[in-house]
Amino acid sequence: MRPLETLPPTETLEIENGLSLVPRVKLNLTIHPALPSVSKPIDEWQLKRALIDFLKSSLSVPVTVPEEDLQIKRLKDLKKRKRDEPVAHGALFIRDLGFLSGRKKSEETEEVDVKELEKKFLDWRSYVAEKMDGIELNLEGVKYNLSVEIPPSDDFERMKKDWEDLYAFRNRGYSRGGRQEPDTIVLRGVPSRWFAEPRVSSKPSMLVTHTIFSTFGKIRNLNVSEDDDLAKGMEDDLDIGIVSGLHCKIVVQFEKYRDFYDALRVLCGRSLQKQGSRLSADYEVTWDKDGFFRSSRSQNQDKSSRMQEPAAERYRSEAPKREPHVSQLTSSDTRRKRFKE
Repeated sequence: MRPLETLPPTETLEIENGLSLVPRVKLNLTIHPALPSVSKPIDEWQLKRALIDFLKSSLSVPVTVPEEDLQIKRLKDLKKRKRDEPVAHGALFIRDLGFLSGRKKSEETEEVDVKELEKKFLDWRSYVAEKMDGIELNLEGVKYNLSVEIPPSDDFERMKKDWEDLYAFRNRGYSRGGRQEPDTIVLRGVPSRWFAEPRVSSKPSMLVTHTIFSTFGKIRNLNVSEDDDLAKGMEDDLDIGIVSGLHCKIVVQFEKYRDFYDALRVLCGRSLQKQGSRLSADYEVTWDKDGFFRSSRSQNQDKSSRMQEPAAERYRSEAPKREPHVSQLTSSDTRRKRFKE
């Protein structure tokens, strides 16, 4: 596999187990009625048609988006809606990004300027978000206002700034354990069966997951669990269409900061696809701010025995330890940045 730092944001990366990471742009949509007192349910089909037509006719480069790449989650009962609440949320996926690579056939063997392509990709994504944000949609005589944002889980530079700010604060002054840096990625919303052992179980396998994520570097800790609460935090009145038990949550801690960095950069702005399947898994990825594995270890310690330890022994046990290269197979199996025109 090619070095991850040389992978442009518009190029597909093939990993283990027949899986590929495919580039795409994702934008979160929020739809408010122009008049807060509106009581008519939004027409999902008309909304999709209006947005698809806008993308074809109003951008510098026309974009064609299939209807299935526009996800709309409507508020089911408008009577329960407060005046300042939206009538629908949604997500737009733009997957055909070939025009951004800018490579002609005669240039296919030449080295690609990754930084230049990355800037072109980010500039174009911001342009589309700004162009769509604030537009007015007229659906059967009812006017709606559209708000658009780039999801935090797709914004690598924003996440990088967050962890740099956090660890800059933590690293001030004397640190017994030395300089701290993030090393753990959290992935949610991937199909469990893609990480399962074929003909053995439909539940995600630690061994299969370890093999897949070893593509990115040496793993220190790994946790895989069914993500039954994926829809938690969403409004009950929204038609979200998520089925429990079909998705898993993966937490992977790398040995080296560089492997963590490259893996997160590559996972941002991509969807997961499996050979032979037409499904695209539009997962969410972020970095672990809460010390998942540190917390897990703390919960498993015998507090009563620690109370009896001499102070010096206690300090030594609390100092950061270098974990072995083999991952610890601990599975539970068993707004917002606004764009203005």
